[in-house]
Amino acid sequence: MSERSSVFDMIGPVMIGPSSSHTAGVVRIGRVARKILKGTPKKAVITFYNSFAQTYEGHGSNRAILGGLLDYHTDDDRIKDSLQQAEKAGLEYKFRSVGNANTLHPNTVRLELTAPDDTQAVVIGESRGGGVIRIREVNGFDCNFTASSHTLIVYANDQKGSIAFISDVLSHDDCNIATMTVSRKGKNDLACLVFEMDSGIKPITLEYIKELNWVKNVLYIPDIDQ
Repeated sequence: MSERSSVFDMIGPVMIGPSSSHTAGVVRIGRVARKILKGTPKKAVITFYNSFAQTYEGHGSNRAILGGLLDYHTDDDRIKDSLQQAEKAGLEYKFRSVGNANTLHPNTVRLELTAPDDTQAVVIGESRGGGVIRIREVNGFDCNFTASSHTLIVYANDQKGSIAFISDVLSHDDCNIATMTVSRKGKNDLACLVFEMDSGIKPITLEYIKELNWVKNVLYIPDIDQ
């Protein structure tokens, strides 16, 4: 299946430079990760892979990822000083690099995040050029979404009819599903359902899904560029 294109593929985002893949895309990965954690982390272990591992300091990817975790947009001047801004915000961070991970995209970053209440999240993202990203994995589940659409992540018991049920709920909220990804730990084990939608969902619909007795956790990520 061919990947979807966006306006970023043609003109790139408005951004703090020098590189759309090494800065703008990285900022967007950080912003997605903080939404998954539901706030600014108190601790972050950030691992850059492959080409990122060689260039993350020189190309500003270290500043970009911290800027994203602080919820800065790609054109925010504060990205230039985000190492200092992170310290002011009480964010303890550590950078690591792995130069030869053959199974990963050349521009891959892994974030191990801890919230002030000790909630944790692990996010693996790819910066694919022109500011385009793909979130490859969230908390051990394959997710494969771009965050350029409204994204709903549902962790639920792997039971018959669950996908159809949530799809039906979303259709009644006038949400058009653009893509869907399903992964699970094993048969009849915990499953992760990822829906990318053309429009957002109503708060009451989100609360309804959260209250289903076979749903364990729900994450909602609006269009990351809004």
